Amino acid sequence: MNPHNQRKRVFHLHVQEKEACCASGHEHRQQPSPASRAAEDHHHRHPAHAHADACCSHGEVTSKRTPARHDPPPAGTRQVRYRIDHMDCPTEEGLIRNRLEAMPGIARLDFRLLDRELTVHHRLADAQPIAAALLALDMAPCLLEAGAPVAAVPPALNSRLKIQLSIGGLAAVAAEVGTWTTGEESFWLVVALALVSILSAGLPTLRKGWIALRNLTLNIYFLMSLAVVGAVSIGKWPEAAMVVFLFAVAEAIEALSLERARRAIRSLTALAPETAEVRVADGWLEQAVARVAIGSRIRVRTGARVPLDARVESGRAALDQAAITGESLPVDKQVGDVLYAGSIVTDGVLEATVTAVAGDSTLARIAAAIQEAQAQRAPTQRFIDRFAHVYTPAVVALAALLAVLGPLLFAGTWGAWLYQALVLLVIACPCALVVSTPITVVSGLAAAARHGILIKGGAYLEGGRLLKAVALDKTGTLTLGKPALTDAAPFGDLPLDEALLIAASLDDHSSHPVAQALVAGWRRQQPDATMLPVEDFAVLHGHGVKGRIAGQAWHLGNHRLVEELGVCSPELEARLALLENAGKTTVILCAHSGPVAVFAVADTLRPESPAAVQALRTLHVEAVMLTGDNPATARAIADQLGIQDARGNLMPEDKQATIAELRKLHGAVGMLGDGVNDAPALASADIGFAMGAAGTATALETADVAIMDDDPRKIADFIRLSRRTGSILKQNIALALGIKIVFFTLALAGHATLWMAVFADMGASLLVVGNGLRLLRK
Repeated sequence: MNPHNQRKRVFHLHVQEKEACCASGHEHRQQPSPASRAAEDHHHRHPAHAHADACCSHGEVTSKRTPARHDPPPAGTRQVRYRIDHMDCPTEEGLIRNRLEAMPGIARLDFRLLDRELTVHHRLADAQPIAAALLALDMAPCLLEAGAPVAAVPPALNSRLKIQLSIGGLAAVAAEVGTWTTGEESFWLVVALALVSILSAGLPTLRKGWIALRNLTLNIYFLMSLAVVGAVSIGKWPEAAMVVFLFAVAEAIEALSLERARRAIRSLTALAPETAEVRVADGWLEQAVARVAIGSRIRVRTGARVPLDARVESGRAALDQAAITGESLPVDKQVGDVLYAGSIVTDGVLEATVTAVAGDSTLARIAAAIQEAQAQRAPTQRFIDRFAHVYTPAVVALAALLAVLGPLLFAGTWGAWLYQALVLLVIACPCALVVSTPITVVSGLAAAARHGILIKGGAYLEGGRLLKAVALDKTGTLTLGKPALTDAAPFGDLPLDEALLIAASLDDHSSHPVAQALVAGWRRQQPDATMLPVEDFAVLHGHGVKGRIAGQAWHLGNHRLVEELGVCSPELEARLALLENAGKTTVILCAHSGPVAVFAVADTLRPESPAAVQALRTLHVEAVMLTGDNPATARAIADQLGIQDARGNLMPEDKQATIAELRKLHGAVGMLGDGVNDAPALASADIGFAMGAAGTATALETADVAIMDDDPRKIADFIRLSRRTGSILKQNIALALGIKIVFFTLALAGHATLWMAVFADMGASLLVVGNGLRLLRK
């Protein structure tokens, strides 16, 4: 079974269990939630857009089930993890794959090339044969304990390597100068200098070439070693020295490029401090974050990073949490707000209670997700691996035929045709193709994560460019997910400001969501005003509230209340119908003489939603809105956004069916939801996007792409990045193959040299690596 489809099936089953708990609490059903019923009791017609109830919330936070991974370990296997210090490019990865995948009992290999780590899933009684195989490949394996943190990778260009390259370069240049001076390539001093160059700069290449030969693997090291040995055998010592030196320099530059990508990834995951300021019996004490338990009280000062996920208990401060959510501006935090490990306090001092240990923080989960994403090979990489598996042996066979048949069928000496065959081998090596894809994909993953978009693998990064439609959940995704005062109008002679003050004074005594929305709207409009004292306050269940202010009786409630008071009129009915048909909850303030003001409360759009829909339209991606709310509410929100296709009264299984329908209409479909209650639709979509995933373990574990903050505009950003990645991958393939075709033709015509071959191969490699690294700037 495809690992992605398997993950989605497991995810679907996982969430179906949760839905047994959540069925009564989310918008995705036709029965109103407790919050909706409370609001309806208070103001008669509140749309069904409340969040999940306590049952659902509790299930998400405290569930002990292990979330399904994108690539679950094969059934019945154990795993062993190694640090491979000699694995620094896809060539070594291919060598290890060829050796280990052929061993009985090996189920799967997971590589993290940038961290030089290998995880082997096996069914062996003892892992010793695995270590022995790695040692035979000269890979210097180091066993890592389960859960051990990623160790720092040694620098790509250390002092020893710099000295070796310097000696090799000077000796190679001196050998060339000796040849030009003496006119002899086999002069003893020239040979001695060439040997010094080969042994200093080229010995690692020759050693790797010998290992490849022993394991019957045709990689770049084998081909380069063959070229050097062949050049020496026909007396071209200076050229052999220069070729191996240039190859070593190119390898070093390539390693530096990979190191840059590694630093980009590491900068995203090494943000939390190592210590925390923890409250103890007699004050505050610095402790290692690994020793800080859940429930501990910590303090974070201005300029410091938050050490652990926590919830604010006292204080106010602005925090820069761009590294976690991608938000460009600091976010104000106060009592009750969540803090993410790794965010920076820019102004203020906070005391907070720790909610997760260091290994379970949002930052740690992001790091784990990025590491998993690195281990997955993108579709282009898998294609190139298959291509190279056929292409390289074919080229070796062609070079052998050229060396053998050239002198027999055409003019020239055996030495000349052997030389051209060696040139052909070096030119044709697929190194540029093999190395270009992982560096491009990792650069794209890093660029996305830096802006709060966590992509769970190269397959999704590449697949985003194929999306033709995106289904968007309404509540909490396109809207804020909580009611707000949207309309306030007088209905008589009483001034609106006075009517709003009286209504807010009455509703301030109520805890209903709609009442609190009205009070919050009054505070925004009249920030300096003071509540009026209310006497004889009473809740009229299912209708609203009443009370006396300055000796006068007032009623505040829904349409039903007005009818029971006997003060409804055709004019009021028309006003209320207009608001209710737009999906809004109406609230009427009545004096003893009749209605004096009409208010409306509704779930409001996120400020970013119109721009998000417009961005998708610009990319020619169809935006479709899905909601459990009634069609009138759905249409009202869709009209504000310019969405043509809006579908209401959808239960979770209806959304899943809609995804299948949209795929038939448009092609590849994405789904943006909350990562839990929209699970069937998310699992059915080609790419599932979890909204506001920061701090939500389930969303981080199960989403294909996690939007860390609540900004729907990042869906378009992801699609742009995917298209850019796809474009660069195509450019890299065209560059690598185009350069090889040109020099391949020159080699067959007898006009190419080993110098040109090395420049063609490694030059192409450096071009595609540099091209891939451009994504880090996006």
